Amino acid sequence: MENEMIPAEEESILTLTDENGNDTNFAYLDCIEHDGKEYLVLMPEDTNEIVILEVQPVDEENENYVAVEDQSILDTVYGTFKDRYKDVLQFED
Repeated sequence: MENEMIPAEEESILTLTDENGNDTNFAYLDCIEHDGKEYLVLMPEDTNEIVILEVQPVDEENENYVAVEDQSILDTVYGTFKDRYKDVLQFED
């Protein structure tokens, strides 16, 4: 995926269903490649927190989104996201 910023009016909303069948809406912020894998950077509609999920392809049309448990991967992906958007967004450390 190219490193293009998404204008607010074109922001995509993804509805993801958890293992308990609960739906949650997320604003799609970016997709970042790291070590040959893709990670979605999302923001739940009801918070200002960032969620990073690993993209795991199932087949040509489907993919699973899995929580990242490795703190070093989270830090690296979040750092890349912050660098890309440092002139657009304000981050709290």
